[in-house]
Amino acid sequence: MDPLKGSAELNQRLASISTMWTVLREAHGEIPLQANHAQQVLLERYGGAIYRYILSAIRDPHIADDLTQEFAFRLVKGDFKNVDPSRGQFRKYLKTVLFRMVSEHRKNKAKEPRGQLFESQAIEVANADQPQTDQQWIESWRDELLARAWESLLANNAVFYAVLKLKSENPKMGSAEMSERLTAQIMKPMSADNVRQNLRRARDQFAAYLIDGVAESLDDPSVDAVESELIDLQLLAYCRK
Repeated sequence: MDPLKGSAELNQRLASISTMWTVLREAHGEIPLQANHAQQVLLERYGGAIYRYILSAIRDPHIADDLTQEFAFRLVKGDFKNVDPSRGQFRKYLKTVLFRMVSEHRKNKAKEPRGQLFESQAIEVANADQPQTDQQWIESWRDELLARAWESLLANNAVFYAVLKLKSENPKMGSAEMSERLTAQIMKPMSADNVRQNLRRARDQFAAYLIDGVAESLDDPSVDAVESELIDLQLLAYCRK
């Protein structure tokens, strides 16, 4: 079954998803507990992508950590409370915010006396006028969605995780050899038929986690919108046979 097509259950599930735009609005609401929870959700879900993007642009883990913390501070302070979902996808909005933060950091560095800059920082300032590409952010976002899907699969079904992880790391390994490896790994007998059944179910479950993760970042998480986003992020292959 194609997880994206011909499923009334999928449409119903997507319609019930609380998008990140909704969570962002709640993060700036007047109910303290609700706002704190929403802020934590945002940082837990996208903190990894935010850090990876800044690190790819700055190439200094300490500065990347500082700027990630600055983003969290701005979120708590309420700097993003006037955001308008009609401006586009949530990931593109975040990329704009982070691009500006990186640009501000580079401008501040450029104002320092040249003698105070380390060599790597001098190179960074020299390259300050080069625009950040969408590809950096897309790769960070994509990696975060995949990491979260793997984490969800492990948390909900360790056998599915073990089967799919083994196959992803050894794509040419047959079911018979996988059954031997998995039997030893999970300390439970698993036949070649069991491997094939669990692999199929694990792929479907992994795809479902990816689809939900993408849907959360859209203002209108329809099947068509989710499919378009999966294509943009080069994740569609994970959601089809």
